[in-house]
Amino acid sequence: MSSNIAAKNLHIAMYPWFALGHLTAFVHFSNKLAERGHRVSFFLPKKTQSKFEPFNLHPDLITFIPITVPHVDGLPTGTETTTDVPFPLHPLLMTAMDLTEHAIEDHLRILNPHFIFFDFTHWLPELSRKHGIKSVHFCIISPATIGYLLSPERKLESLTAADLMQPPPSFPPSSIKLRAHEARGICAVTVQQYGSNISFQERNLYALSHCDALAFKTCREMEGPYSDYIEDQFGKPVILAGPIVPEPPNSVLEEKIAKMLDNFKAETLVFCAFGSECILKKDQFQELVLGLELTSSPFFAVLKPPIGSETIESALPEGFEERVKGRGFVYTGWVQQQLILRHPSVGCFVTHCGSGSLSEGMVNKCQLVLLPNVGDQIINARVAGGDLKVGVEVKKGEEDGLFTRHGVCEAVKAVMDDGSEVGKLVRANHAKWREFLLGEGLENSYVDGFVHKLHELLE
Repeated sequence: MSSNIAAKNLHIAMYPWFALGHLTAFVHFSNKLAERGHRVSFFLPKKTQSKFEPFNLHPDLITFIPITVPHVDGLPTGTETTTDVPFPLHPLLMTAMDLTEHAIEDHLRILNPHFIFFDFTHWLPELSRKHGIKSVHFCIISPATIGYLLSPERKLESLTAADLMQPPPSFPPSSIKLRAHEARGICAVTVQQYGSNISFQERNLYALSHCDALAFKTCREMEGPYSDYIEDQFGKPVILAGPIVPEPPNSVLEEKIAKMLDNFKAETLVFCAFGSECILKKDQFQELVLGLELTSSPFFAVLKPPIGSETIESALPEGFEERVKGRGFVYTGWVQQQLILRHPSVGCFVTHCGSGSLSEGMVNKCQLVLLPNVGDQIINARVAGGDLKVGVEVKKGEEDGLFTRHGVCEAVKAVMDDGSEVGKLVRANHAKWREFLLGEGLENSYVDGFVHKLHELLE
């Protein structure tokens, strides 16, 4: 490669799916690229821009370009991200995002970047190729998940829940095993319509098959065999961006929350957060908070009101608030999760195992309790709890998939109690991986290698 190409600053456009976890991951990686002098044009919904401005650490190089989300029948006016609507309406938001194709094309024609990074907009590879722009499927879902669920080795046109109970024929040896209820749930989501006239599975397969390269925010040390498997199956370059340890945002912890956390001793509080989209059924919501109460530890839970409840307060079990007054707090709304996880009082993180939350948990000192809800979260939990052994998963019923308050309490105690053998093992493994992830030079070498690969794609 000639040195002038290697030295050339790149211009990269980004268009992630309108979900906060996806937008956040793309913004974190944009910061890493901008740190190296590369320019990023970032498309995102208009009203969402202000939420992400504190995370833009290089406003001179990262430009947010607001996109108006078109109206679609059945989608409430003003909807911009998946957080704004319940899960069953997400396909309509996908339809709205598909309708931005012409607007995106107009922008790309003017911007003329070297690359466009995308995930769910399966039409982008063809559109960008027309304008001489390379497309990179920047997948915030892990290689393990893509390899297990969407491998071309599977008979995807007639996929059944029974098929998903087994890995694809040449899938690497792993701890990933789906239970009957999980396989049923994933199968149902995979075949459902996601946008106009296309299933979720078709959309993803098309995107994976037509882009110029696949990228994942992980490292070989954690997911090397899965990455190699995908490269082999899809027959195109797989580029690893490294673990992308998020920088703390340019903000301080909200005073009310900081004061509450300051009341507790170091590493005693259980923080429970299930992301911006997870809505539990009322009985599971109640089992979860009762399980946190049973631990006798102070706790702070950030949850959405359960299905059928207008507010968090109305959904809490009878007498619960009086019993936990002063030591247990249940909150709804968006919180500064990264800053909370860094707070000295937090000793345990009960997570739904979204990839962003899991990586934030991995680089902090708090111990991990894994309570996956849907899709890739389940596979993330098996990799974290089984392959890496850095956390303990809450037990669920094999057939019905329900957890109990005792299961929640048991998992929390397993990771927090000094005498627990399981706890000793996961604490030691977590400390080892945390040290590795925060090790000097790891991230830099991955991001530099990633940029080098991008240059090679332009040759």
